[in-house]
Amino acid sequence: MSVLRANVTASLQYQASHELTLFGMLSVGTSCSFLYINSILLFTLRNKQVFCETSRYILLFNLLFADTAHLVSNILLYLLASLRVKLTYYACSALVLFSVFTAIISPFNLAVMSLERFVAVCYPLRHATIFTIRSTGMAIALVWAFSFIHILIRVSVLLYLFTKISLNLHMNDFCSKEAVFFGAIFDDFEDVFASTLFLSVGVVIVASYVGVSLVARSASTDKASARKALQTLLLHLIQLSLILTSTMYTTIIVDIARTVDRLALMRIYNVCFVCLSILPRCLSALIYGLRDQTIRPVLMRNLCCRLGCSVFFTKSH
Repeated sequence: MSVLRANVTASLQYQASHELTLFGMLSVGTSCSFLYINSILLFTLRNKQVFCETSRYILLFNLLFADTAHLVSNILLYLLASLRVKLTYYACSALVLFSVFTAIISPFNLAVMSLERFVAVCYPLRHATIFTIRSTGMAIALVWAFSFIHILIRVSVLLYLFTKISLNLHMNDFCSKEAVFFGAIFDDFEDVFASTLFLSVGVVIVASYVGVSLVARSASTDKASARKALQTLLLHLIQLSLILTSTMYTTIIVDIARTVDRLALMRIYNVCFVCLSILPRCLSALIYGLRDQTIRPVLMRNLCCRLGCSVFFTKSH
């Protein structure tokens, strides 16, 4: 009887391990697919002159660049945890700080992109003078500066904590944001910063949406452009909501861990990783890559590696 139980236990453990491996492979595969699409769109935006001279596409490139960098760091952190690789505190800190730095850029950039759409619809004659290449570059510089200031504050608090406690350079836990930013002070800082950031960006996006909605009712307005702008702003709001949810990613997992077993927890972890950590950083490619009439044909040609598309178009014509 004991032998039978041992065999059943070993079989269940093997099945669970096999399932977790499969879930992990699917998560990494999905992440790499999104990463590939983002990379192709970045290549597309840098290889056509019109994309380099239009404020809308310059802002999109900045957003995609930050999101792609964040994707790479998140995938690397996920792989390190899955493979049970432990880093030194300094190596883990560098990776986590880079991840946090690139994560903060997206909400700020979404706010600037929403303002750009608002000006394009509500003040079309002044759009070219307000959103020049120079002013767009200055806006991007401010976005990166705010993100850098956020990182400086975190590092300053860490240095202060190091003067109060001794630091173990050989981490016992896997590399994560929580392992680097230990202490209750970071929980309070995270709550205040996240609330302030997402409330302010949310107000900008909602105000832009309301402004475009009011102008869209005017008879002299380009209805098609206004409708597309409204759809884009609504998608930006959804994207912002997903990014906000992703900041509470670990809290969600910790709360769920108290009520489910390890296998169920790992299933939920993989689903949350794709839906909350990966998907929000890939929506820009879907929002602009598939909806924008200027980007879509060039993007599809690049995605098909040119050769496949050229054969397809030759046959169709």
